[in-house]
Amino acid sequence: MTTASPRAAMLLPTTSSTAQADDRIVYIVDDDALVRDALASLLRSIDLSVRAFGSTEEFLAASRQSGPACLVLDVRLRGESGLAFQEALAKSDRPHLPIIFMTAHGDIAMSVRAMKAGAVDFLAKPFRDQDMIDAVIGALESDARRLDAERLLHGARAGWESLTPREREVARHVADGLMNKQIAATMGVAEVTAKIHRGQAMRKMNVRSVAELVRTLESLGVLRGTP
Repeated sequence: MTTASPRAAMLLPTTSSTAQADDRIVYIVDDDALVRDALASLLRSIDLSVRAFGSTEEFLAASRQSGPACLVLDVRLRGESGLAFQEALAKSDRPHLPIIFMTAHGDIAMSVRAMKAGAVDFLAKPFRDQDMIDAVIGALESDARRLDAERLLHGARAGWESLTPREREVARHVADGLMNKQIAATMGVAEVTAKIHRGQAMRKMNVRSVAELVRTLESLGVLRGTP
């Protein structure tokens, strides 16, 4: 890794609105204190929050923030290897944490294994500051998009659960392409009643069009015939 440059922030890709700088955090796990400190200094120079650890045990024992995050992980650690830790992490309560591997002794087979297991990048030491910055920013952006999608899905699920049984039935009919008159005939209710239930369902689901309703119900897996 090259020495951190004060011009590093000028080289950064533009950050999207989904990842605010004060929400983002980078975790570093490397048992080499010099590398760990240099990397932390580099990332702090571009206004990122950083928490550095000398072992995977220290990392697991630490608290985790809820905002966008990524893990910069050395492949060769004392004790458990970074690759073995990646596999263990995938089975833990932090399975979606994007991982950027770094190593001074990597090979093609090792990098392929890491990437197949979900790593977002694999950098060989010594690497350029900008390569690490680009990898970290990309990982944070990816995690921010995942968190946004999870929040939207959570909101959609809460909306669906707030619907009455009649409103859910109407919502499914709407998603099937039926008009209010057809829905009323199918359900044996007045057309005005079907229209009211439709309006209530759309409002509670926070959707403004039939297409948006269909996408939302598909994401929840509640459409007829959805596995």
